[in-house]
Order: sequence, then structure tokens, then C-alpha cells
Amino acid sequence: REAESFKEQGNAYYAKKDYNEAYNYYTKAIDTCPNNASYYGNRAATLMMLGRFREALGDAQQSVRLDDSFVRGHLREGKCHLSLGNAMAATRCFQRVLELDHKNTQAQQELKNASTVLEYEKIAEVDFEKRDFRKVVFCMDRALEFAPACHRFKILKAECLALLGRYPEAQSVASDILRMDSTNADALYVRGLCLYYEDCIEKAVQFFVQALRMAPDHEKACLACRNAKALKAKKEDGNKAFKEGNYKLAYELYTEALGIDPNNIKTNAKLYCNRGTVNSKLRKLEEAIDDCTNAVKLDDTYIKAYLRRAQCYMDTEQYEDAVRDYEKVYQTEKTKEHKQLLKNAQVELKKSKRKDYYKILGVDKNASEDEIKKAYRKRALMHHPDRHSGASAEVQKEEEKKFKEVGEAFTILSDPKKKARYDSGQDLEEDGLNTADFDANNIFKAFFGGPGVFSFEASGPGNFFFQFG
Repeated sequence: REAESFKEQGNAYYAKKDYNEAYNYYTKAIDTCPNNASYYGNRAATLMMLGRFREALGDAQQSVRLDDSFVRGHLREGKCHLSLGNAMAATRCFQRVLELDHKNTQAQQELKNASTVLEYEKIAEVDFEKRDFRKVVFCMDRALEFAPACHRFKILKAECLALLGRYPEAQSVASDILRMDSTNADALYVRGLCLYYEDCIEKAVQFFVQALRMAPDHEKACLACRNAKALKAKKEDGNKAFKEGNYKLAYELYTEALGIDPNNIKTNAKLYCNRGTVNSKLRKLEEAIDDCTNAVKLDDTYIKAYLRRAQCYMDTEQYEDAVRDYEKVYQTEKTKEHKQLLKNAQVELKKSKRKDYYKILGVDKNASEDEIKKAYRKRALMHHPDRHSGASAEVQKEEEKKFKEVGEAFTILSDPKKKARYDSGQDLEEDGLNTADFDANNIFKAFFGGPGVFSFEASGPGNFFFQFG
């Protein structure tokens, strides 16, 4: 009678949804009368409402041990198994219910639910092997609707989220499990995996080591720990070689590091950028551009790689590409430095679309006044129309064009003010200088001494001399 009184009080609290008090009274009933199946069944139901499915499972199993015909006991045991992710054990429990009561609609529905979970498990296993991690996450989400307390499903989902680069979500799932079970090796492994993929390798190793303490045979944690240590060592060795100016060795070490784990996107992006820096030091600019491109393919937010590639584009006079990269950088980080870099690239792009007077004269951009004069003398004589009077009309036209361009180039580069405006990328037309109005012959006459008579005469096949009159 005392036990029944405790049970009735427990039922009253259960009806009010005060599950903690209900649990206390069912426990008193069990302590008073430990061989009553219904008391264990009721406490199992209460524990299920509190989300304590593993404890509930123990009570449900005890209830059916005491009374194998206890239908609600078998139902609760099956429900606990299913909630914990053991769909096979749940299936056996629901089948036992149907043996006792073949019309039990709850058992029929729960059997379908267990079958659904088993199907999602199979699909997820295949898709994980195929590395279709999005599909695995989808399957685990569906399975967790029926098995909300299954740590195994949650860990698999978290691992796939980490492999998809969705680190905050993965860490949240793993942390929830660790709050309930701080020794869960799988959750420790996933936490380490997130840190590893976020390039926090030293912290990641600590979690992998902790996971291996809990489960020394944890293969994934063992492999990840080995990769993390190797990657850290190679990267540090590469950095050291670079600082010492041993660029060839640094290149080799970064290349070896890139072969350790293709899945570590963040670290590999940094390694590609580092190797790109090495290539730029070795003046292998196209290879440096390729490395930086690989870096931003892996991590399109990696500002350092865009800056390195942009500088290489500038050095190879690929100004449009440089402007595009600097625009990307400035949109992300609006600093004065980035604004100036973008402006410089835009000026060089603008300059590159004009005639290159230095190239026309065949001189360096730092050429002296004397070098510019010598270059003009040589090019003007080379392209003077009189020198090509015997050539075809097409050749004459081309040489006349070049002769005029040489005159333009000399006019601009021999005048310090015009040269400064030209070098800074400013429009010469703003000063009223229209290159179309240049008279190449007048420039030629002025350079070679005024209004004297001059002619080109042949002195043999392909040989000419210039004669002043």
C-alpha cells in the first residue's frame, strides 16, 4: 500500500509535467517494492521525458525482466534503443510488442521509424566513403529526428560538417556531447579536427592526444595527430629556410608539406602562398602567380595571397589582373595602404594603354638625357622615310609611322616637364599637347642641325649613309 501511494503521487506529478518530482516518488515506490515491473516502467517514462534515455533504458529493461508480458515496458525499451541510435535492438523490442499485441499501432509505427533510421545509416555509410559529406549530414539530420540522443549520429554529422568547412557548427555539436561526456574520444577528435582545419595545429594536437588517451586505438585521431605534427614541422622548417635566404630548400619543404594532407584547406592555402613568395624571390613570377591562384582557390578570403599575386602581376606588367586583385583587397580591407596600392596599379594600367615611348626609343625608364638623345639619333636614322624610298608601299607606310612615333617619343622624353607628366600617368592632352600634331621632319631637322639639306644614299646592298648638305 505504501509503494502504491508513492506511485500515485508520482503519477500526479507526471501529469503536471513535474518530471523531477515524479522521478523521486517512483524511486521511493521502487525502493519500497523493488519487484514491481510497472514502477520501473513509470520511472523509465519519466527519465525519457527528462532526456535521460540511457538511464531510462536500464529501467525499461528491468521492467520486462520482471514481467516479459509487460507491453509498455517493451515499447519503452524499444523507444530508448531507437532514441540512442540502436535501431536493430529497437526493432526486436517492437516485434516482441506485436507478438504480445499484434494490433498495437504504436509498435507498428515505431517499427517503420526504426527501419527508416537503418536505411539512413546505410546511405550515410556509402556516401561517407564517396566523400559526399553534404548527403551524410542530410541523412544524419533525418535519423536524429527519430534518434535525438544518439551520440554516434551527432559525431558523424559533426565530422562531416568539419570536412565541409562548417567549423562553428561542427564544434557546437562536439561541445554539446563533451558537456555530457567529457571523455568521449570521438567528440574530442572532432574538436581537434576543427582546430586542425582552421590552422590552429598546436591546439588540435592537444585534442588528438587527449582523444587517444581515452581510446588508444582511435584510428582517425591517430592519423590526424600524425598529419598535424608532420605538417607543423614541415611548415616551420620551410619558414626557417626562407628566413635564412635558402629559397631552394624552402621551396622543397613547402612542396613536401603540401603533399601531407590535401584536405587541410586553410594550411595548404598558406603553404601555397608561402611557396609563391619563394618563387617571387627566385624571380619565377608565373609560378608565383600560379601558387597564389591555388591559395585563393582554397581560401577566397586570403588577403595575403591576393596581395602577393597582385605584386607579381605588377612585376610582369599584367596590370588589369593586378587592378582586379587590389580591388578585391580594398573591398575587404579599406586601409590607406590598400587604397594606394590600387591607385598605383590603376595608374600603371592607364599608362600601359598609351604608347610606350621608352619602348619606342629602346631605352630604360631611368635613361639619362644623353641616352635618350643617342637613342633618338639611332632610331630616327633607322626609320627615316628617305632610307626606305626603294621599299614597297606597305613597308614605306610602316616605317613612316615608326619615324613619327620616334619623334613623338623624343619630344616628350627630352622635355623634363612633359616627361614627368608622362611618367606619372597624366594626360598630355591636358597641357594642350596633341601628339597627332607632331611634325617628325621638323623634330628631325631641329635635332640634326636646322634647315640643312640631307639625303640617304646607297653605298652598297643594304648599306646607307646619311649626308648633310
